[in-house]
Amino acid sequence: MPKQGYHHGNLRQALIDAALQLIELRGPTGFTLSEAAKQAGVTPAAVYRHFEGREDLIAEGALQGYAIFADLMEAAYNSGQPSALKAFEATSRAYLAFARANPGHYIAMFESGISVNRTPELAAAANRANNVLEQAASDLSQHIPVEKRPPASMFSAHIWAFSHGVVELFARNSPGRASPFPADELLESGVGIYLRGLGLVDPDA
Repeated sequence: MPKQGYHHGNLRQALIDAALQLIELRGPTGFTLSEAAKQAGVTPAAVYRHFEGREDLIAEGALQGYAIFADLMEAAYNSGQPSALKAFEATSRAYLAFARANPGHYIAMFESGISVNRTPELAAAANRANNVLEQAASDLSQHIPVEKRPPASMFSAHIWAFSHGVVELFARNSPGRASPFPADELLESGVGIYLRGLGLVDPDA
């Protein structure tokens, strides 16, 4: 049902919210600006007072998504302290939790084709989330034998890619991609295998 009664002060956010709902339902290319305006309960002309086009609107949804994502990653990292292992594991779980709780934002961020370098603000928001995971990897890598220790940026990139793969293949109801195991278990066991492969020494031992 279209939302009614938006005032000038929050019209921009109303349009973003409407776009995120449509993205979740139809994908990033499955709606028009006119439909976003209708969903928000305003005229199509109102959209152009705030956004140049559909990509601009989706990019703003991605920007807000990265901000939410980074906040969740930071909270997860802090929740595991002072254990480097628990902090790292919490950040990997936060990826899956974010994708489930914020599907519209997730699609805008990772499936819309919008580059994180579209604007400096978007790049900074994306980097903040990545930096949390890289810090968690850096902390944990201090407990890995030197000869098996990858650079923290590579370490975090591996886990990011693994987490993203689990989300894309098994947590977003992709046709033909059913797994006999819950996505949470796949992610946790996969991360555990990776860490053991690196010869991780239990930081709490």
